Amino acid sequence: MANSAHIAHPTTTEQNRSDVTQASASLIGRVLLSVIFILSGFSKLAAPAMMIGYIGSVGLPFPQLALALAVVVEIAGGLALILGFRARAVASVLALFSVFTALAFHSALADQNQFIHFFKNIAMAGGLLQVVAFGAGRFSLDARRR
Repeated sequence: MANSAHIAHPTTTEQNRSDVTQASASLIGRVLLSVIFILSGFSKLAAPAMMIGYIGSVGLPFPQLALALAVVVEIAGGLALILGFRARAVASVLALFSVFTALAFHSALADQNQFIHFFKNIAMAGGLLQVVAFGAGRFSLDARRR
């Protein structure tokens, strides 16, 4: 009679492979989510006067302060998300930021370009909420702190 302990249970090797795959997918997902924030933050630094004008054109108060805040959120938040540092809190902030910017800057949904940007931001918020729900994964600073 065969040992039934191995039947219907993944082997340790299979489980380890699955764990590494999941941790790798989590890291790659965080990197891909972060890239747009980091690039956007640096592009704002490259053309601050234009961005201040754009922020002011949508009626937000204190456009210089809003620009500085956006740059910090995008660059610091993007880097923290890649590293998996306080990933759930960072992903929450970035998700709220994405929804806010969709509503403030891309709400002219009759314009096809704005329609695409609006729903891109909403989709990014959805991806970030996955990080909020499931954490940063094994390949993160959060996992090292436990």
